[in-house]
Amino acid sequence: QVQLLESGGGLVQAGDSLRLSCAASGRTFNTYAMGWFRQAPGKEREFVATINLVGGATYYADSVKGRFTISRDNAKNTVYLQMNSLKPEDTAVYYCAAGQRYSYRPDEYNLWGQGTQVTVSS
Repeated sequence: QVQLLESGGGLVQAGDSLRLSCAASGRTFNTYAMGWFRQAPGKEREFVATINLVGGATYYADSVKGRFTISRDNAKNTVYLQMNSLKPEDTAVYYCAAGQRYSYRPDEYNLWGQGTQVTVSS
């Protein structure tokens, strides 16, 4: 079973960039679609981005389109989220997730990391 560990979060100023990483254990990483979700205090978990098994297809939430880029390196069992032009409203705990389907729906993902905090100050 794949286990996921996010890293790369932190405190930045508006307009800055961060790159999140999600390292997966196990030998079956390339059989999973991967997604990034986030949850701000008092809000529901929301979709950010997803990428298919081989990285040939990606899909983004409208709120991050053009600023965030999801990618994966199956040789390193890692998925990334490059976040540029960060805004205070991007502040949240960011989670990576693995699932059998390339989807924006959190219920399509059955494996989740513990999350990494991203805080963007104005």
